[in-house]
Amino acid sequence: MVKTPDELALMRQSGQLLAAVFTMLDRQPLAGLSTMAVNDLVERYITLDLAARPASKGQYGFQYVLNCSINHVVCHGVPDADTIIRDGDIINLDITLEKNGFIADSSKTYLVGDVAPAARRLVRVTQEALWQGIAQVRPGAHLGDIGFAIERHAKRNGYSVVRDYCGHGIGREMHEDPQVLHFGRPGTGLPLREGMVFTVEPMLNQGSRKVSTQDDGWTVTTNDGKLSAQFEHTVAVTRTGVEVLTLRPDETPLSARRV
Repeated sequence: MVKTPDELALMRQSGQLLAAVFTMLDRQPLAGLSTMAVNDLVERYITLDLAARPASKGQYGFQYVLNCSINHVVCHGVPDADTIIRDGDIINLDITLEKNGFIADSSKTYLVGDVAPAARRLVRVTQEALWQGIAQVRPGAHLGDIGFAIERHAKRNGYSVVRDYCGHGIGREMHEDPQVLHFGRPGTGLPLREGMVFTVEPMLNQGSRKVSTQDDGWTVTTNDGKLSAQFEHTVAVTRTGVEVLTLRPDETPLSARRV
């Protein structure tokens, strides 16, 4: 749960490499690609360009390097050659990377081409909710503070927070303690300590928070068919606050953001 300074340095390296994967994806014209083509592109980049390992491949029997969740798919979308990303879609790409024994985990919801204003708003508010949660991270705060900030922002904007899935500790294993819920009450839950590393990864729905797992055993969709969006970062509790280990170049560091 709590990482040493040497372990944090290795996790920081994994996080920076994973951020580079998203920078590469930012340059890709996703419309017209199959989700399997995106999977293969990411696998080549991680293994060949970054000399790292896609940590999701083989984890829990999953055979791919990323989850690709389009529109009403909440999470764990499975790549395939027949699913084509189309203009107007929103798609969450959830990717993990391991380097020197330590894993980083991050996701981003992409706007593909001409996206409807309502979908754009959902994506924007979801990203804001992520940063609202991260802003609570500091020694002495509680996990409940993170979840409360996320759900408050979602509800104020008319969205629901998926409760079936949560953030998690991460390090040598993809999923470690603690569980990081995206709802909660201030001042409750595990107190945060310097050196803790975990993910914050809220999923917001346009409609009901209720979701279902499809017959493939992986793909999770909204029950009402409305859109869902997600953003995720791996963060570390520092002496004075928080470090976002998977921060991307297109993002402003937390200290300079107004949330």
